[in-house]
Amino acid sequence: MPPRLLLGPGPSNAHPRVLSALGMAQVGHLDPTFITLMNEVQTLLRYAWQTDNQLTIPVSGTGSAAMEATVANGIEQGDKILIGINGYFGHRLVDMASRYGAEIATIEKAWGEVFTLDELREKLAEVRPKILALVHAETSTGARQPLEGVAQLCREYDCLLLVDTVTSLGGVPLFVDEWGIDLCYSGTQKALSCPPGLSPLTFSERAREMVANRSSKVGNWYLDMSLVGKYWGSERTYHHTAPINMNYGLREALRLIAEEGLAERWQRHQENAELFWDGLAEMGIDCHVAKEHRLPTLTTVKIPSGVDGKAVVGALRDDFNIEIAGGLGELGGKVWRVGLMGYNSRPENVARLLDAMRRVMKR
Repeated sequence: MPPRLLLGPGPSNAHPRVLSALGMAQVGHLDPTFITLMNEVQTLLRYAWQTDNQLTIPVSGTGSAAMEATVANGIEQGDKILIGINGYFGHRLVDMASRYGAEIATIEKAWGEVFTLDELREKLAEVRPKILALVHAETSTGARQPLEGVAQLCREYDCLLLVDTVTSLGGVPLFVDEWGIDLCYSGTQKALSCPPGLSPLTFSERAREMVANRSSKVGNWYLDMSLVGKYWGSERTYHHTAPINMNYGLREALRLIAEEGLAERWQRHQENAELFWDGLAEMGIDCHVAKEHRLPTLTTVKIPSGVDGKAVVGALRDDFNIEIAGGLGELGGKVWRVGLMGYNSRPENVARLLDAMRRVMKR
């Protein structure tokens, strides 16, 4: 495999310590030493998410597995869900919810824009849903949805708050308990700098009570948290064979976050993103999202007029071993998506990318 610098929307390059941890000797998934490691993973995940939620676990599967787990556990036939669509992954939530028989309502903004509290309040009053689902860090647009005050609206209208944090966990300020998030999921392959294969998930006590009081079984056996939770809880009841080595890697990735400190890590991501944005400005290149709502982990860069966006992506990959990606969905052909996540969020990588872009653009 070539030595790619992965500066696209994910995966990011895994930290060398994470790669080393993946190679440790396997033990059984019910071995006492592995159970100790499971406890450490849960404690470290709670720190990364800033939550005390008991049900905080890595789901065995990539980010979409935990995404579906929140929907599968939260939705019963005929339940109302209000989904914010301002990018590709809002549409994916709609697709998933429809498969579990939800009554779906949507609130929509242009790709790259975010929802205001007033807009959410108006729609909540109209729909009165069981769940409001929002994407905190929209990977397709590079926009960060403000979440302060949203939970208060949800309490006012008696609904749960579901949030996608796939591209924010470990790289963007995120406070699950303080912000009142009830159902939350992420992935390992972005700002955690761990290979894809696990997907963190956390449920509040309100969400756990909702699952416990369902009138029907969860429609997905593999992702039924009333079953999986018993394996990760005090019972340690067998459910499925956990991916042993992936959990080794995740523990090391979370240890790195704890060693660096969340505040310091968030600041590092912000500083390196701004270094990149300043470099783009010097080249006369604009970003798609307004700065106040721009993600430090992922930037959507407007492709300049007259430039072949796909050719630039190909040249960066083939000539410089740097991966960036083109736009997704409505932004296809209009932007590049550049990730500066986790281990990859370093000034030398910003300098390397900007230099390569200048060289390619001159062609």
